[in-house]
Amino acid sequence: MRALDIAKSAVQCYTDDWQRTHPDFAVYIPQVPFGADGYNDHFLVSVTPAGSLLAMWTQGSREAARDIRVVCSRSEDGGHSWQPLRVIADHDGIPGLVSCFGFPVISDSGRIYCFYNKNLGVVDGGHYFTGVLRCLYSDDDGHSWTPAGLDIPFRRRRYDHPDPRVPSKCIVWQKPVRDSKGRWLAGFSRWSSTLVFPKPRDGYHWDSSAELLRFENISRGPHPRDLEITWLPAGAEPLRVECPIEPERSRGYSLCEEPSLALLPDGRLFLTVRTVTGRIWYSVSDDDGATWRATSILRYSDTGPEVLHPKSPCPLYRLEDGRFLLLFHNHDGFSYGANGPWDMNARRPVFVSIGEFQPEAQQPIWFGRPRLLFDTEGVGVGPESLIWLAMYSSITEFQGQRILWYPDRKHFLLGRIISDDWLRKES
Repeated sequence: MRALDIAKSAVQCYTDDWQRTHPDFAVYIPQVPFGADGYNDHFLVSVTPAGSLLAMWTQGSREAARDIRVVCSRSEDGGHSWQPLRVIADHDGIPGLVSCFGFPVISDSGRIYCFYNKNLGVVDGGHYFTGVLRCLYSDDDGHSWTPAGLDIPFRRRRYDHPDPRVPSKCIVWQKPVRDSKGRWLAGFSRWSSTLVFPKPRDGYHWDSSAELLRFENISRGPHPRDLEITWLPAGAEPLRVECPIEPERSRGYSLCEEPSLALLPDGRLFLTVRTVTGRIWYSVSDDDGATWRATSILRYSDTGPEVLHPKSPCPLYRLEDGRFLLLFHNHDGFSYGANGPWDMNARRPVFVSIGEFQPEAQQPIWFGRPRLLFDTEGVGVGPESLIWLAMYSSITEFQGQRILWYPDRKHFLLGRIISDDWLRKES
């Protein structure tokens, strides 16, 4: 076989691998294994006021590269076909001043906002999360975007760099949810400055906390300069979980990241976080996020087994029928060839469990039998040959279909129908 034919065959095998997780929809498939679009992550799909699907994600040549940017695409036929992507925020011609981790908020007025992390040239452990929130908005259903012309700094905490000119290190990773009063609420991770908590032995385990921000008036569709934001918990410590693998644990190290929020039927908020304990942890708030219970290990019920999970996203979604959908890996990090909950290669396979509201229980959501959703089988793709299924995902319920939108190995952007029939089937 000629060298050109061999190369074509290799590319064909690569581009076919997006089907490994048996998706029902393909949103974005890079055509070159090591191209400028090799990293696609934080994949958030929403239904627009006009009834289209709007996808927003972070793209670059690889994770944490100096060229990462916020892009979007839209579908007018329920996700079967997608328009060419558009870059809506990038590095402004200066590599390293990245834009990333965009998330949408759709107001009741129809105005759509995109908030994203913007690096301003100062780095405290990573340019892609050291920065401020910058904003775009659209008044034509996401067809065009207008820069807001302002930056929103995260609330400063004692965990931040002592120099106030150094921005906080925070990331919002999921679409916001509404609280009991209908206000949009987003969870975010905060990583501590190394001047507060020295760099740990293993650089993957920075001290971290979970917090929230609430948009008080965004549903009315104001100009971004007139937004009112409340930072939560109110006047209290953030949510934290002791990090047991660091020798400095006696100094209060925490790894508590990527809070996923769900509104309970009784108006309380339920929150899950990733940790490095080999388990998901959770908390509950009965005052719209102002205060929270001490974090606890998530179980299948009050007296049931612990929900095992390595250091990986564990999103929780409230479904329109009132149930809850939990995505997790169903092992503590010492399976599938991984060496512990801290091992990034522990981020597979993906299981789902349906949660039911239990109003009188200590843990007010109880979860059913885990069901295997998909796996990469340990096959890597993309510029870093990742085998991960880190669920920086989103969900839509639209035109009679419940679709999970997910980044396969932080490379292919796909959708999978999660039907009631599928959830009822025996494994």
